[in-house]
Amino acid sequence: MKSNEEGGPGVLTPDAPPPRRLGIGMRLRNYFLTGLVIAAPLSITIYITWSFIGWVDAWVKPWIPERYNPDHYLPFTVPGFGLIVAVLALIFLGAATANLFGRTIVAYGEMMLDRMPLVRSIYRGLKQIFETVLSQTGNSFQKVGLIEYPRAGLWAIVFVATETKGELVHKAGGEETDLLSVFLPTTPNPTSGFLLFVPRKDVQILDMSVEDGAKLVISGGLVAPPHPVPAATKDRRRTDRPELSKSPQGENGRRSAAE
Repeated sequence: MKSNEEGGPGVLTPDAPPPRRLGIGMRLRNYFLTGLVIAAPLSITIYITWSFIGWVDAWVKPWIPERYNPDHYLPFTVPGFGLIVAVLALIFLGAATANLFGRTIVAYGEMMLDRMPLVRSIYRGLKQIFETVLSQTGNSFQKVGLIEYPRAGLWAIVFVATETKGELVHKAGGEETDLLSVFLPTTPNPTSGFLLFVPRKDVQILDMSVEDGAKLVISGGLVAPPHPVPAATKDRRRTDRPELSKSPQGENGRRSAAE
C-alpha cells in the first residue's frame, strides 16, 4: 500500500501490479478468434445465399426456352438468372390475379381443390400460413413480450401474434376475457415452440423488435439488444448489493473522509 499524493494525505491505494504481457501463443490465439468472428458469419451468409440462388436456378432454368436462356449460347453460366425470372413471374402472376378476371380463375381453381379431401387440407393450411406471415396489414409477430412460464417467478420470451377471438375466448371465460395469442419459441430453433393463450394483463410487452427477439432466442440469451437502464434502477441495484460498497476504493474514500 502507498499514499496517493494527488488524492491528498492519508489516502491509501493498493499497489497496482505491472501489466502482464501476453505470450506469443496467447496473442496468436486472440488473433485467430478475432479473425474467426469476422470471417465465419460472412462466409456462412455468402454460402447460404449462393446455395439459395443455385437451388432456384436449378428449378427455374429448365422451364426457360433455349432462346431466352443465356446458358445455351454463352460459354459460361449466369448465376441468379433463374431467380430473376422467378421474381418477375411472381410479379406478373400477382398483377394478373389483381383484376376480376384473374380472381375468377383463382376462385375456380380453389373450388376444384376443395373437392379433393387431402389436397384441400394441405392447400388451405399453407394458404392461411402464407397470408398471415406475408400480410402487410396484419399484426402477427410484430411485438415481443414476457410471460411468467412455466411457473411464477420464471420469465419466458414470447412473440405476440394477435388477439384471441371466437370460440377460444368464449370457452376461456366469456367475451369479457381479454386474451392474446402468443408463440413461445424454443432455443436454439425458434421455428418450434408452443401456442399459448394468455391474458393481456399477464403479458409484459418489450421495446425490442421481433428480429432482436429472434436473435436473443437463437443465441440462448448471449446476444441481447442494448437497452438504457434508468439511473434509479442502477442506484437500486447498487444498494441491493452491499458487497459493491466494500471495494478498496470505497474503503479508501471513507478512510479519507474520516481523516
